[in-house]
Amino acid sequence: MSCEHLICAQCAGPVAEGRCPTCREARAHIHHHGHAMTVQLIAAAALLILALLTVAAMHLGH
Repeated sequence: MSCEHLICAQCAGPVAEGRCPTCREARAHIHHHGHAMTVQLIAAAALLILALLTVAAMHLGH
């Protein structure tokens, strides 16, 4: 999600510009949340790859 096209209900300015405290808080919340999801997706993908490699190694070992 991006704050590029959002308009603040408090000051009627673009949220991306952060003109008022409400804009700045919304912008920080949107950008912080997106970053956390990216880190979680990378960690999940790494765990999945590790699990697949472990299963493959066990299968080749027998």
